[in-house]
Amino acid sequence: MSTIEIARPAAQLAEPLTRRERVVLGELAEDVTLEEIATRLFVTRNTVKSQVRSVYRKIGVSTRAEAVAWAEAAGLR
Repeated sequence: MSTIEIARPAAQLAEPLTRRERVVLGELAEDVTLEEIATRLFVTRNTVKSQVRSVYRKIGVSTRAEAVAWAEAAGLR
């Protein structure tokens, strides 16, 4: 098992995560699809996809596993 390095600590993000982005990041840790996240948040799947892309860009990751590991290491989960 490899360790995922935190690209940027939460306190040092150039562009902080919005409240909704933090919610979406938390949902990514669950074993659910984007459609299920969208249903839970009362938005469309495309809205969730857009928010996920924004989270990935802001925290400097490219996969769901990296995003979840980043959130755990940053104390957001």
